[in-house]
Amino acid sequence: MSSTKPQLPRVDADGQTIALVVLDRFSMIAFSSVVEPLRLANRLIGRDYYRWTTYSLDGLPVTASNGCQITVQHGIKDLEDADITLLCTGIDVERLPLDKELGTRLRKLNSRGRTFGAICTGAYLLARYQLLEGRRCTLHWENLRSFREEFPGVEVSSDIFAIDRNCITCAGGMASLDMMLRLIAIQHGAYLAHEVAEVALYQNMRSGESAQRHDIEARTGISNAKILEAIRIMDMHIEDPLSCQQLAMTVNLSPRQLERLFRRHFNCTPGQYYLKLRLETARDLLRRTSRPVLDVAIACGFASTSHFTKCYRERYSVTPTEERNSYQGGNREPRTAKPKAAKAAVPA
Repeated sequence: MSSTKPQLPRVDADGQTIALVVLDRFSMIAFSSVVEPLRLANRLIGRDYYRWTTYSLDGLPVTASNGCQITVQHGIKDLEDADITLLCTGIDVERLPLDKELGTRLRKLNSRGRTFGAICTGAYLLARYQLLEGRRCTLHWENLRSFREEFPGVEVSSDIFAIDRNCITCAGGMASLDMMLRLIAIQHGAYLAHEVAEVALYQNMRSGESAQRHDIEARTGISNAKILEAIRIMDMHIEDPLSCQQLAMTVNLSPRQLERLFRRHFNCTPGQYYLKLRLETARDLLRRTSRPVLDVAIACGFASTSHFTKCYRERYSVTPTEERNSYQGGNREPRTAKPKAAKAAVPA
């Protein structure tokens, strides 16, 4: 939990202006979950207290990740001032070029004490613009591991949204709704926020500290405490993988007992499951960062690029270099084949 007191724009009789900077392949659900609570709040207040304006880098329509296109009202050069400015991004945020004008506008707003932030994956761009130093942020869980690798000096959490002074970020999806309900509650009181949630048929308003993902038990559908603990330990030791014997000792089982459990529930050995986790992490880093293949291999517990490449090819039918080139070389969709069954029985 963050100890930093939120410093969102205070209630102003004239209302609040919100600038939504929409970038290529933005998340439609995250974008809508920002706008709709404001619309409903205006309806319940009885006037247009919240006024939002949409921007793109060049003023032209922008296509969302679901293929729908929206028309914006202005180009970024027209963004002079706003009480709150939010970057609306989505998938492939790592491939977006840094727009110099956007960076200049954001820095000016920050220097004036205006609130700025991002939804979904937009914190990645804020970090590249060096606007997150000394601030706490969050972004979508799929990008968390690669973000931490790329920006080790930035404090990033797995919360659904984070408010740190005049910077607000959220993980996207329905978390955008939670963040906007929090903003409405700060400015107008909890009663109005609950009214907005009720009209939206949203029954469980969440605090910012809520976790983004279901716990391992919910994701795997398995309740065996020994297996769940073993998976948690695997995830904590991606860079320095433990042997099956070490894993078994940690959860107070014999290696044979642990293997029997994994075969029963996953139809594989603990080593095969562990290797799958490490290769999934490697694929994420290859796609979302520019780190050398050797660095990715080491970060995922492989002692050499040759062994890493061999394991990667066996699972994904492409080499790590081919994976990166196909994903970052301009194609919209990666061309990796369906993963093959892992063959390795013991973590490398």
